[in-house]
Formats: sequence, structure tokens, C-alpha cells
Amino acid sequence: MDTIRSLAQDARSWPFEEARKLLARTGGAVPEKGYVLFETGYGPSGLPHIGTFGEVVRTTMVRRAFAALSDMPTKLFAFSDDMDGLRRVPDNVPDREMLAQHLDKPLTSVPDPFGTHESFGHHNNARLCAFLDAFGFEYEFQSATDCYRSGRFDAALLAVLRNYDEVMRVILPTLGKERQATYSPFLPVCPKTG
Repeated sequence: MDTIRSLAQDARSWPFEEARKLLARTGGAVPEKGYVLFETGYGPSGLPHIGTFGEVVRTTMVRRAFAALSDMPTKLFAFSDDMDGLRRVPDNVPDREMLAQHLDKPLTSVPDPFGTHESFGHHNNARLCAFLDAFGFEYEFQSATDCYRSGRFDAALLAVLRNYDEVMRVILPTLGKERQATYSPFLPVCPKTG
């Protein structure tokens, strides 16, 4: 056993503790897809910030601890929830009045107030990738818009639909009263209003 693996097995810091839990969940076997997936989420309703950095760095720390404990291949997906609706207009962007006209639309359907990308979501996704690249993170960017449009999520969406009552039984108790009243696992996009 090499020195790094030996040290990793005895390490008590939280990334190693979490990595050991993940290793136990895999049973020491490479998943069918050929790698262990680590994922971070980004809501591109605003520019990347210290919280974005913190999420990616913490996940990367666990991923590296996992690599020190195991030879299983890993991937890190930086997943952008760019189908989320624009809930409010950020203070630090130009043309706030224009953005206010697009509240509740998916971020990739909102015009880019900076005028540099196809949409506000695309602009912020590009900023995220530039931000992560500047710090040398190893990741694969994933866009909710791309996943939905390509049909990648279709099987999972159909499974949620088939098991709607059970999904609601599990999710509703985790939500506050106000959110319980409006929660749905589906938020379809209206073809007329966006």
C-alpha cells in the first residue's frame, strides 16, 4: 500500500470521512456507468460568487479524498439549474427594467442584459465556467436546459409522473406550509408566455 493511501485511510478530516462513506456506498465496485459521480449545483440567476466557489471546492475536496482512498474513476459535474425561473432582478446587472419584464421565465429564455450571450442563463453559465477554469477545477459542465431539451431526463420525469402520489408523500413533509400549498414536481414551460 502506498503512503498516500495509507495516510488517507487514517485521515480524520471531514473530506476523508465523507469519502469513506461514499466508498462504503459503492461497496468498492465501480458503478455501471463506469465512474463515481460528484456533482455541484449552480443557480445562474446571478453571477458566480464565494458561495459558488465554496460548493465546488468542498465537493472537489471530497472527490480528491475519494481518489486517495480508491482507484475508481470519478467525474465532477457542475450542474446549472438554468431552467429555474428568474425570481427577482439582481442588483448588480445592467438593464434591470428589461429583466423585470421576464420574471418567472426560465433563465435561458431571459434576454442577456449584458448583450454578450444568447440569454441571461447562458451569460451566467459562461461566467461560471470562466470562474471555475480560473481556479483550475476539473469538471464537466451540465445545463438543465440541454438535459431537458435532449430528452436526457425523460425517463426520470416519466417515473416521477407514474409515482406522483408517492413522490408527494415523501417531499411534502420536508417543505414549509406555504411551499406545500404550491409544490409540484413538474413546472411546465408555457409555449405562449415562456
